[in-house]
Amino acid sequence: MQPEDTLETPAIQAVDGTTGRAVGEAADRVFDEPEDRIGDFTFGPRVASVFDDMVSRSVPFYDEIQRMIGELAADFAVEGTNIYDLGCSTGTTLINIDRRIGAGSTLIGIDESTEMLAKCRAKLERAGLRSAYELVAMDLNDGPRLENASLVVMCLVLQFIRPIYREQILHQIYRGTRPNGAFILVEKVLGEDSLFNRLFIEHYYDLKRRNQYSELEIAQKREALENVLVPYKLSENLRMLQAAGFRYTEVFFKWYNFCGIIAVK
Repeated sequence: MQPEDTLETPAIQAVDGTTGRAVGEAADRVFDEPEDRIGDFTFGPRVASVFDDMVSRSVPFYDEIQRMIGELAADFAVEGTNIYDLGCSTGTTLINIDRRIGAGSTLIGIDESTEMLAKCRAKLERAGLRSAYELVAMDLNDGPRLENASLVVMCLVLQFIRPIYREQILHQIYRGTRPNGAFILVEKVLGEDSLFNRLFIEHYYDLKRRNQYSELEIAQKREALENVLVPYKLSENLRMLQAAGFRYTEVFFKWYNFCGIIAVK
Protein backbone atom coordinates (compact mmCIF):
# COMPACT_ATOMS: atom_id res chain seq x y z
CA MET A 1 0.00 0.00 0.00
CA GLN A 2 1.09 3.56 -0.54
CA PRO A 3 1.92 5.43 2.66
CA GLU A 4 0.16 8.55 3.81
CA ASP A 5 1.61 11.56 2.07
CA THR A 6 3.36 13.25 4.99
CA LEU A 7 6.11 14.83 2.90
CA GLU A 8 5.81 17.83 0.65
CA THR A 9 5.57 16.69 -2.96
CA PRO A 10 7.36 18.73 -5.65
CA ALA A 11 5.57 19.70 -8.83
CA ILE A 12 5.17 16.73 -11.15
CA GLN A 13 7.42 16.69 -14.22
CA ALA A 14 7.66 14.47 -17.26
CA VAL A 15 9.73 11.36 -16.64
CA ASP A 16 12.21 9.58 -18.89
CA GLY A 17 10.79 6.16 -19.76
CA THR A 18 14.16 4.41 -19.56
CA THR A 19 15.87 5.85 -16.49
CA GLY A 20 12.96 7.21 -14.45
CA ARG A 21 14.69 10.60 -14.23
CA ALA A 22 12.76 13.82 -14.51
CA VAL A 23 13.07 15.40 -17.92
CA GLY A 24 14.82 18.74 -17.59
CA GLU A 25 16.41 17.82 -14.24
CA ALA A 26 18.47 20.72 -12.92
CA ALA A 27 22.20 20.50 -13.60
CA ASP A 28 24.59 19.91 -10.71
CA ARG A 29 26.30 23.21 -9.87
CA VAL A 30 26.61 22.64 -6.12
CA PHE A 31 30.39 23.16 -6.02
CA ASP A 32 30.96 25.47 -8.98
CA GLU A 33 31.55 28.63 -6.91
CA PRO A 34 34.64 29.01 -4.68
CA GLU A 35 33.87 28.64 -0.99
CA ASP A 36 35.93 30.09 1.88
CA ARG A 37 35.06 27.06 3.99
CA ILE A 38 33.86 23.72 2.67
CA GLY A 39 31.40 22.05 5.00
CA ASP A 40 30.64 18.35 5.16
CA PHE A 41 28.61 16.96 2.27
CA THR A 42 24.92 16.47 3.09
CA PHE A 43 21.89 15.22 1.18
CA GLY A 44 19.88 18.35 1.89
CA PRO A 45 17.62 20.38 -0.41
CA ARG A 46 20.42 21.74 -2.61
CA VAL A 47 21.82 18.30 -3.39
CA ALA A 48 18.38 16.70 -3.67
CA SER A 49 17.37 19.23 -6.32
CA VAL A 50 20.20 18.13 -8.64
CA PHE A 51 20.89 14.60 -7.38
CA ASP A 52 19.96 12.70 -10.53
CA ASP A 53 22.28 14.81 -12.64
CA MET A 54 25.01 14.61 -9.99
CA VAL A 55 24.97 10.83 -9.73
CA SER A 56 24.75 10.23 -13.48
CA ARG A 57 27.84 12.42 -14.06
CA SER A 58 29.77 11.23 -11.00
CA VAL A 59 29.25 7.45 -11.05
CA PRO A 60 30.74 5.48 -13.96
CA PHE A 61 28.21 3.43 -15.95
CA TYR A 62 25.45 4.46 -13.57
CA ASP A 63 22.64 3.53 -15.98
CA GLU A 64 24.26 0.15 -16.61
CA ILE A 65 24.57 -0.48 -12.86
CA GLN A 66 20.89 0.34 -12.50
CA ARG A 67 20.00 -2.03 -15.33
CA MET A 68 22.02 -4.81 -13.70
CA ILE A 69 20.35 -4.23 -10.33
CA GLY A 70 16.96 -4.57 -12.03
CA GLU A 71 17.96 -7.79 -13.76
CA LEU A 72 19.34 -9.32 -10.56
CA ALA A 73 16.24 -8.21 -8.68
CA ALA A 74 14.12 -10.23 -11.08
CA ASP A 75 16.26 -13.28 -10.29
CA PHE A 76 15.60 -13.09 -6.55
CA ALA A 77 12.33 -11.22 -5.96
CA VAL A 78 9.65 -13.47 -4.46
CA GLU A 79 5.94 -12.71 -4.54
CA GLY A 80 4.57 -11.78 -1.14
CA THR A 81 7.92 -10.56 0.20
CA ASN A 82 9.50 -7.17 0.80
CA ILE A 83 12.18 -5.59 -1.35
CA TYR A 84 14.21 -2.90 0.40
CA ASP A 85 16.22 -0.05 -1.07
CA LEU A 86 18.29 1.32 1.81
CA GLY A 87 19.26 4.88 1.01
CA CYS A 88 16.72 5.10 -1.80
CA SER A 89 17.48 8.77 -2.64
CA THR A 90 15.18 9.90 -5.49
CA GLY A 91 13.81 6.43 -6.29
CA THR A 92 15.65 5.48 -9.49
CA THR A 93 16.52 2.02 -8.17
CA LEU A 94 12.97 1.36 -6.98
CA ILE A 95 11.63 2.29 -10.41
CA ASN A 96 14.09 0.03 -12.21
CA ILE A 97 13.29 -2.88 -9.91
CA ASP A 98 9.54 -2.40 -10.36
CA ARG A 99 9.93 -2.59 -14.13
CA ARG A 100 11.68 -5.96 -13.88
CA ILE A 101 9.54 -7.82 -11.34
CA GLY A 102 5.90 -8.75 -10.99
CA ALA A 103 3.45 -6.77 -8.91
CA GLY A 104 3.34 -9.21 -6.00
CA SER A 105 6.11 -7.73 -3.84
CA THR A 106 6.20 -4.60 -1.68
CA LEU A 107 8.95 -2.09 -2.38
CA ILE A 108 10.24 -0.27 0.70
CA GLY A 109 12.49 2.75 0.27
CA ILE A 110 14.36 4.06 3.31
CA ASP A 111 16.32 7.31 3.46
CA GLU A 112 17.38 9.78 6.12
CA SER A 113 16.86 12.83 3.90
CA THR A 114 13.27 14.10 3.84
CA GLU A 115 14.17 16.19 0.78
CA MET A 116 15.27 13.05 -1.07
CA LEU A 117 12.12 11.21 -0.01
CA ALA A 118 9.92 14.07 -1.25
CA LYS A 119 11.56 13.84 -4.68
CA CYS A 120 11.34 10.06 -4.53
CA ARG A 121 7.63 10.10 -3.78
CA ALA A 122 6.90 12.44 -6.69
CA LYS A 123 9.06 10.38 -9.04
CA LEU A 124 7.38 7.11 -8.08
CA GLU A 125 3.97 8.69 -8.66
CA ARG A 126 5.04 9.89 -12.10
CA ALA A 127 6.43 6.47 -12.98
CA GLY A 128 3.18 4.69 -12.11
CA LEU A 129 4.66 1.75 -10.21
CA ARG A 130 2.88 -1.59 -10.45
CA SER A 131 4.13 -2.71 -7.04
CA ALA A 132 2.86 -1.53 -3.68
CA TYR A 133 5.43 0.67 -1.99
CA GLU A 134 6.29 2.42 1.24
CA LEU A 135 8.75 5.23 1.94
CA VAL A 136 10.33 5.50 5.38
CA ALA A 137 12.44 8.30 6.88
CA MET A 138 15.20 6.70 8.95
CA ASP A 139 18.84 7.25 9.84
CA LEU A 140 20.50 4.02 8.68
CA ASN A 141 23.20 4.50 11.30
CA ASP A 142 20.49 3.54 13.81
CA GLY A 143 20.04 0.20 12.06
CA PRO A 144 17.35 -0.70 9.49
CA ARG A 145 14.41 -2.80 10.67
CA LEU A 146 13.92 -5.42 7.97
CA GLU A 147 11.58 -8.37 7.71
CA ASN A 148 10.56 -10.95 5.11
CA ALA A 149 13.02 -9.56 2.54
CA SER A 150 13.78 -11.48 -0.64
CA LEU A 151 16.06 -8.65 -1.82
CA VAL A 152 17.87 -5.76 -0.15
CA VAL A 153 19.79 -3.09 -2.09
CA MET A 154 22.33 -0.52 -0.92
CA CYS A 155 23.51 1.46 -3.93
CA LEU A 156 26.37 3.81 -2.99
CA VAL A 157 25.12 4.05 0.58
CA LEU A 158 27.16 1.84 2.94
CA GLN A 159 30.16 4.10 2.24
CA PHE A 160 28.28 6.91 4.03
CA ILE A 161 27.49 4.79 7.10
CA ARG A 162 29.82 5.36 10.03
CA PRO A 163 32.39 2.54 9.94
CA ILE A 164 31.63 1.54 13.54
CA TYR A 165 28.07 0.58 12.51
CA ARG A 166 28.70 -1.18 9.18
CA GLU A 167 29.16 -4.75 10.37
CA GLN A 168 26.14 -4.45 12.65
CA ILE A 169 23.99 -3.19 9.76
CA LEU A 170 25.08 -6.06 7.51
CA HIS A 171 24.15 -8.52 10.25
CA GLN A 172 20.71 -6.87 10.51
CA ILE A 173 20.28 -7.13 6.74
CA TYR A 174 21.22 -10.80 6.89
CA ARG A 175 18.75 -11.52 9.69
CA GLY A 176 15.92 -9.72 7.88
CA THR A 177 16.51 -11.57 4.60
CA ARG A 178 14.80 -14.85 3.77
CA PRO A 179 16.84 -17.97 2.99
CA ASN A 180 18.10 -17.76 -0.62
CA GLY A 181 17.39 -14.03 -0.60
CA ALA A 182 19.96 -11.58 -1.98
CA PHE A 183 21.73 -8.43 -0.92
CA ILE A 184 23.08 -6.11 -3.63
CA LEU A 185 25.82 -3.73 -2.56
CA VAL A 186 27.27 -1.06 -4.87
CA GLU A 187 30.18 0.89 -3.40
CA LYS A 188 33.07 3.18 -4.11
CA VAL A 189 36.13 1.22 -2.99
CA LEU A 190 39.79 1.70 -2.23
CA GLY A 191 42.41 -0.09 -4.28
CA GLU A 192 44.00 -3.09 -2.62
CA ASP A 193 47.38 -1.39 -3.01
CA SER A 194 48.21 2.31 -2.67
CA LEU A 195 49.70 2.35 -6.20
CA PHE A 196 46.45 1.19 -7.77
CA ASN A 197 44.43 3.39 -5.47
CA ARG A 198 46.21 6.52 -6.75
CA LEU A 199 45.87 5.43 -10.38
CA PHE A 200 42.19 4.55 -10.06
CA ILE A 201 41.33 7.83 -8.35
CA GLU A 202 43.07 9.83 -11.07
CA HIS A 203 41.18 7.94 -13.78
CA TYR A 204 37.98 8.60 -11.85
CA TYR A 205 38.68 12.33 -11.84
CA ASP A 206 39.30 12.10 -15.59
CA LEU A 207 35.76 10.75 -15.91
CA LYS A 208 34.45 13.73 -13.98
CA ARG A 209 36.36 16.07 -16.27
CA ARG A 210 34.86 14.36 -19.31
CA ASN A 211 31.47 14.96 -17.75
CA GLN A 212 32.13 18.71 -17.58
CA TYR A 213 33.07 19.06 -13.94
CA SER A 214 35.69 21.76 -13.41
CA GLU A 215 38.85 21.38 -11.32
CA LEU A 216 37.23 23.63 -8.70
CA GLU A 217 34.13 21.45 -8.52
CA ILE A 218 36.20 18.27 -8.25
CA ALA A 219 38.43 19.71 -5.51
CA GLN A 220 35.62 21.23 -3.44
CA LYS A 221 33.44 18.12 -3.58
CA ARG A 222 36.43 15.95 -2.63
CA GLU A 223 36.97 18.14 0.43
CA ALA A 224 33.28 18.06 1.34
CA LEU A 225 33.23 14.27 1.17
CA GLU A 226 36.51 13.72 3.01
CA ASN A 227 35.01 13.01 6.44
CA VAL A 228 31.64 11.76 5.18
CA LEU A 229 32.34 9.13 2.51
CA VAL A 230 34.72 6.52 3.94
CA PRO A 231 35.34 3.73 1.40
CA TYR A 232 36.67 0.30 2.24
CA LYS A 233 38.69 -2.04 0.05
CA LEU A 234 36.73 -4.57 -2.00
CA SER A 235 38.30 -7.35 0.06
CA GLU A 236 37.12 -5.69 3.28
CA ASN A 237 33.54 -5.47 2.03
CA LEU A 238 33.62 -9.13 1.00
CA ARG A 239 34.94 -10.15 4.41
CA MET A 240 32.16 -8.23 6.16
CA LEU A 241 29.50 -9.93 4.03
CA GLN A 242 30.94 -13.34 4.75
CA ALA A 243 31.19 -12.56 8.47
CA ALA A 244 27.52 -11.52 8.44
CA GLY A 245 26.67 -15.05 7.27
CA PHE A 246 26.04 -14.77 3.53
CA ARG A 247 26.81 -18.08 1.79
CA TYR A 248 27.84 -16.73 -1.59
CA THR A 249 29.37 -13.44 -2.67
CA GLU A 250 30.23 -12.38 -6.21
CA VAL A 251 31.38 -9.19 -7.90
CA PHE A 252 29.00 -8.38 -10.77
CA PHE A 253 30.45 -4.96 -11.68
CA LYS A 254 33.88 -3.38 -11.40
CA TRP A 255 35.25 -0.12 -12.79
CA TYR A 256 38.44 1.15 -11.20
CA ASN A 257 37.31 2.31 -7.75
CA PHE A 258 33.64 1.34 -8.05
CA CYS A 259 32.19 -2.13 -7.63
CA GLY A 260 28.92 -4.03 -7.36
CA ILE A 261 28.61 -7.14 -5.19
CA ILE A 262 25.77 -9.61 -4.82
CA ALA A 263 25.53 -11.79 -1.71
CA VAL A 264 23.06 -14.65 -1.18
CA LYS A 265 21.80 -15.93 2.18
